[in-house]
Amino acid sequence: MATYLKQRNLAPGSRVALYAKNCAEWIIADLAIMLSGLVSVPLYPGQSASSMRYVMEHSESQILIVGGADDFSAIQEAQPAGVHTIAIDRCEIDCDISFREIQTACEPMSESPIPDLDTMFTIMYTSGTTGNPKGVMHLYRNAAFSIVNMLDRTHYDENDRFVSYLPLSHAAERIVIEVQSLYCGAPISFIESLDTFVEDLREIRPTLFFSVPRLWKKFKEGVESKIPPKKLNLMLKIPFLSSYIKKKVQQQLGLASVGMFITGSAPVPLDVQQWYLKLGMPLQDGYGMTENFIYGCMCEGDPIPGSVGKPMDNCELKISDDGEVLFKSQAMMKGYYLEPEKTAEVLRDGYYHTGDTGYLDDDGNLYLTGRLSETFKTSKGKFIRPAVLENQLGDIAELGQMCIMGHGMDQPVLVAGLSEAGQKIELEVVRASVEQTIQTINQQLPAHEQIHQVLVVSEEWTPDNEMLTPTLKLKRNVIGGRYKVAVESLTDKKGVFFETDKALKAVA
Repeated sequence: MATYLKQRNLAPGSRVALYAKNCAEWIIADLAIMLSGLVSVPLYPGQSASSMRYVMEHSESQILIVGGADDFSAIQEAQPAGVHTIAIDRCEIDCDISFREIQTACEPMSESPIPDLDTMFTIMYTSGTTGNPKGVMHLYRNAAFSIVNMLDRTHYDENDRFVSYLPLSHAAERIVIEVQSLYCGAPISFIESLDTFVEDLREIRPTLFFSVPRLWKKFKEGVESKIPPKKLNLMLKIPFLSSYIKKKVQQQLGLASVGMFITGSAPVPLDVQQWYLKLGMPLQDGYGMTENFIYGCMCEGDPIPGSVGKPMDNCELKISDDGEVLFKSQAMMKGYYLEPEKTAEVLRDGYYHTGDTGYLDDDGNLYLTGRLSETFKTSKGKFIRPAVLENQLGDIAELGQMCIMGHGMDQPVLVAGLSEAGQKIELEVVRASVEQTIQTINQQLPAHEQIHQVLVVSEEWTPDNEMLTPTLKLKRNVIGGRYKVAVESLTDKKGVFFETDKALKAVA
């Protein structure tokens, strides 16, 4: 593959876009791009056609490598004219050449070029929570610094087993799984499909498992659908039965061999974190971003509820006067590709300004309190931090995905979908149960944060319908626009409402 790319006679540093589900050939292609002196531009498999076209045109990508996908029409629609295409594992569209043909036609590269650490390694485009994605430029130096310092903590080696299923186009999967494997020698296995996910985990028996809150919550819901929470809690209180149950649940999830359970991307609801802790699976929260190659904070030992831990080694963290979290380390990006103004907004005084707000406790643990840009004000002049409030509402068993809305309204409104457990219950039972739980939670909240209305929606939020980013973060502006009319119609009402309610259907 590297030989073939060299034969294209592209200028050093030319961009190669990579669009594929996780597979061995994704990593082979990535290595080939490095060896041939080119720069990779990963695309998210769930990215919209317009977003992918923007990324390829903005980065001036000259080659597109295509692998497995759920929607091949999106990449065909997105592909700019004149881009040379290469097919890898599970590609189902016509390309100019396939990896198999390249293997037949080309000899392996004989030399072993070592890139200068200050040359560009990749341009990773942000997932575009608001506006067009920004191209984060990373040098080889950034990746090398990040992974060497991580391995000083984790000590993984060739006896460990990694599993790759989160997008390799995301900074976390790229460093924690791909690059860490190259440095420590641990083999990587890939999930066959969502239908075989848990079965695959049981076969792989990973020793490291990295996931996002949405999946941790789904695992919990799956267990609770088989063992009701009250029964599980009772069994965990019986000494001789407790260890058996913990081991059994871990085995059923395929996580019995895991030594480190890492979570990231968004806050884990406290009830979910405590549930895993009870079952002997402490979720170690990590906090970083594409701009610092996720080299930020990490929990060690027993997790501290609500905290994302302390700064990693050789990483400086401070809180600005307005509460913004700032980072400084050698993992920081060079800047945003072709966007010096946006680079100057976030790289100031040697620090990366994250846009997140937070505070440090006396022991130096970081607690995140929201986004500067997401905080909104109610009609009473009170500020609401959606992510913090959503975290406090995570204990509502019947509800799954959640988004707090209410800019300019009297009180914040909770918009949510049904969990797996909630989908199996009659709506009126869900309504009564959620109303009762909300009343209990409201007693613990300040008056201006109390929830008077809950809107339960039927549509699942996914990257495909653009309610979530490809890394499964809420697109609050899109969700807000989708449910704005329905939410505003609840102003004078109190309680739990479903989209199917007659009054709301009339509004829609």
